[in-house]
Amino acid sequence: MSRSLRRGALAATAIVFSIAALSACGAGNDAQTLEVRPDNAAVSVDDVKIQNALVITQPEPGVKGPAAVSATVFNNGRVPQTIDAISLPGTTAVVKLKPAEGTGPITVPAGGSVVIGGAGNASALIENGSEAARDGDAQQVVFKLSKTGDVGLSAFVVPAKSYFKEYGPEVVPAPPGASPTASASPSGEAEHGTEAPASGEPTTAGH
Repeated sequence: MSRSLRRGALAATAIVFSIAALSACGAGNDAQTLEVRPDNAAVSVDDVKIQNALVITQPEPGVKGPAAVSATVFNNGRVPQTIDAISLPGTTAVVKLKPAEGTGPITVPAGGSVVIGGAGNASALIENGSEAARDGDAQQVVFKLSKTGDVGLSAFVVPAKSYFKEYGPEVVPAPPGASPTASASPSGEAEHGTEAPASGEPTTAGH
């Protein structure tokens, strides 16, 4: 085998090995927490680890509306921390944080984690998301924690489709003349604004 062919074969082997290693790292228990595809952005600073960070935009290109930051934040320390803010440097984006329950900052318990994005989880809504990020880009995202401080990383920007649909913006703009709809209906409510009957109750017409 010539020297040039040998170098090419070694390079190809290295690329395959790198992809396999990334997949193996992303396929652990942490990846299952967010239930999205592995190999997304991750970073560790002191006791804090942020994994599967994404900026999720509207499902259709060119549609103006909010976007969302989705991630899993781990706290390996002995005291809880709060996520006081999330920012997108280089943009005018305003990120509105909301805990899974109640009001106030998002708390990451000591020795635990919190999921941002998805039904029943905390949320980080980018109000002017259509102006902040474009699909296919890598957007810098900074998480400001109460004790660790700023933790930044580059997150992939993806549309709210396929694996990312359930973690996308809370509100998806409707076609002209229709009302905006939530990306996911609350449990127990049917679509089109009608209430679902209680479990076990008949639905006979005329009653």
